[in-house]
Amino acid sequence: MIYDVEYETMPREALEAIQLRRLKTTLERVCATVPFYRERMATAGIKPRDIQRLDDIRHIPFTTKQDLRDNYPFGMFAVPMDTVVRIHASSGTTGQPTVVGYTARDVNTWATLMARALVAGGATANDIIHNAYGYGLFTGGLGVHYGAEKLGASVIPVSGGNTRRQILIMRDFKPTVITATPSYVLHLAEVAEEMGVSFKDLSFKFGIFGAEPWSEKMRQEIERKLNITAVDIYGLSEVIGPGVAIECHEAKKGLHIFEDHFLPEIIDPASGEVLPPGETGELVFTSLTKEAFPVIRYRTRDITSLNPEPCVCGRTHVRMNRVSGRSDDMLIIRGVNVFPSQIESILMETSEVAPHYQLVVDREENLDTLTVRVEVGEGLFSDEVRQLQALERQISKNIKETLGVSAKVKLVEPHTIQRSEGKAVRVIDNRKI
Repeated sequence: MIYDVEYETMPREALEAIQLRRLKTTLERVCATVPFYRERMATAGIKPRDIQRLDDIRHIPFTTKQDLRDNYPFGMFAVPMDTVVRIHASSGTTGQPTVVGYTARDVNTWATLMARALVAGGATANDIIHNAYGYGLFTGGLGVHYGAEKLGASVIPVSGGNTRRQILIMRDFKPTVITATPSYVLHLAEVAEEMGVSFKDLSFKFGIFGAEPWSEKMRQEIERKLNITAVDIYGLSEVIGPGVAIECHEAKKGLHIFEDHFLPEIIDPASGEVLPPGETGELVFTSLTKEAFPVIRYRTRDITSLNPEPCVCGRTHVRMNRVSGRSDDMLIIRGVNVFPSQIESILMETSEVAPHYQLVVDREENLDTLTVRVEVGEGLFSDEVRQLQALERQISKNIKETLGVSAKVKLVEPHTIQRSEGKAVRVIDNRKI
């Protein structure tokens, strides 16, 4: 099933014609209404009428998160405040929050895109959606909520937290689709087991998970523990929120980007050079239909690649491969580039450990050190110390052989690593303190 057959299965030539038309309109609007873009393009010597092909966009300067912070709070808005009906913002944990706005039309567009995404992930109007994404300034909860209502499904706005109560709601309300961060849904599975509730006895069929990078191995773990089909969803507040791209449940091989609303590029993170399809680099987005807060060539810092090959589901929009990490979250350990998701994949191959881990980076005598803290499965700590030490050495060896980086592995007891109700904290980098 496809929510919007006309646009989601559109031939490439027709799709690119729509993209170009909407791109020109967006550029004309931002140059007229947003001083930042007007000055940035004037400095680069570019006018909207200079963009005659989609490829011409590469001549326009990038927009960065710092640009958004420098124009805090509403300097990047392209409409008067009396037409802004919704304001969201990032957490601001690494600096000034980034603030985004929506007109009524933007909210409707967002709801439609999320309805598309939910259908691609397996949902229908007959489903009950247990929405465990956080509500509030974070875009996840309300994005899914409005998409579910647009689809005509029933939505349970449970948000994050109150985990034991959520398990009771799952048992009593019988929801059929669950949406959450992958780390939180594993926590839900853990608490359900403690309460004597088996997901095999619940009514879930599909799960739509995102807001943080997760590996294929973690998908398999989630599907096994929850007895569902799990798909990856992608979005970010600066572009619109969740609903920018999603895997179809038929293939689960890359996330379809809704290209009639977003123009994607992959660039070399260092040089800014645009890379061809299939090459891995940093994802860049230009919004094509956003009214209140359009972004031009926004650097997401997410590392992925684009796959233009046809998909078995029938959608023609390009697919982005699973995000492997963020260019600003990439760890450099003695010259070796390491993403948390790479470590996660190796850990998930070890049946004796649980999918809860943290990477701790320190600097000792001017040398970087990496310690991987990972929980063992229930009961393993009752085994001999010698067996635990052997397992630590084996995992350390696997990391070295796979990634080329030395890491000390420390097995910790179950429930030692703090659980998150939203995005998991995977890295503690003491070098920055």
